[in-house]
Amino acid sequence: MSESRRVAYLIGFSAPPVLHLDEFVPLPASEGWDTHVILSPTAATWVDLQMLARISSHPVRVQPRLPHEQDPLPPADAVIAAPITFNSINSWAAGMSDTLALGILNESLGLGVNLTVAPCVKAALRLHPAYERSVRLLASAGAILLDPDEISTLAASGLATMNWNLVYPRL
Repeated sequence: MSESRRVAYLIGFSAPPVLHLDEFVPLPASEGWDTHVILSPTAATWVDLQMLARISSHPVRVQPRLPHEQDPLPPADAVIAAPITFNSINSWAAGMSDTLALGILNESLGLGVNLTVAPCVKAALRLHPAYERSVRLLASAGAILLDPDEISTLAASGLATMNWNLVYPRL
């Protein structure tokens, strides 16, 4: 691996599109990005962690490192939160860092890293006043929020899917 490769973090939360992160990971890699997958604890129970590690060439991170351990993640040039849920958006905007995934998103805002947010949030939940406040706050802090109606659809199964080709170019 060349040291000049740009580093991207793909941070996934427990929404149905996380089931298909294996379709996303090769997209940035094809253009020279070194992609590291970080998942919320619940999302990690939904996916094949070994497969994602094999595709990304890195262990999938779920838990924070111990205080005496060196950080295994290189500094990120870009972060993509995809998919991210209603609960996680509101927790993030409130500054909650109770998971590794949320902690990295909070730090990324502070560091000014290129940050793309791909919400997977039902239309009814987007009408909740907390959601509007949260996305406004995150956008004002520099996060680029994608329109859920443009990037996701319902599959025949009734589960939400995400068009990764619309999410990836935002890196």
